[in-house]
Amino acid sequence: MSTKQIADHFLEAQSVLEKFIADPSNFEKIKKAGDTIIASIKKGGKVISCGNGGSMSDAMHFAEEMTGRFRENRGPIPAVAISDPAHITCIANDYGYDYIFSRYVESIGRPGDVLLAISTSGNSQNVINAVLAAKANKMFVVGLTGKSGGKMAEMVDLEIRTPMSNWADRVQEIHIKLFIHSFIILRRIFTGDFVF
Repeated sequence: MSTKQIADHFLEAQSVLEKFIADPSNFEKIKKAGDTIIASIKKGGKVISCGNGGSMSDAMHFAEEMTGRFRENRGPIPAVAISDPAHITCIANDYGYDYIFSRYVESIGRPGDVLLAISTSGNSQNVINAVLAAKANKMFVVGLTGKSGGKMAEMVDLEIRTPMSNWADRVQEIHIKLFIHSFIILRRIFTGDFVF
């Protein structure tokens, strides 16, 4: 690999980021997602997050930043990622891989909770099934997608889509950089409206 190829990798990432930043509606969507999650938690709700592969890592990252410490001391925020390997292998074995997330949402999701559904293609069937379960449970669904948004684009209550890229890693970089961390850093989570 040449230094130019390495530089091109970073320039491509920069280009996708610049496209995202150039659309002001993306920031409005992040704000709306934050407002919705805060309202849910104030009423005793929680956030459940899910995704496959790297998106599962992002779902876990989101949940641990909520329950742990991010930049400032504060009380824990109720969030859980569907990532327990015993649950996943049990459901995959008994019902099939397409139901690993939906069974969890069916079991602990409650009206007013929020599902953070992450799929770089928007077409992961197990994430789609989680969306359907959340809607049946009267939960609000935030979808993080990429490419065309896939089937999830029309199913979720609020979609935040990464600009078109041929690579899932570019999509995941935006998911973590401009939603997961940007949402958690919203000042109202730590001060003002949100008191622990």
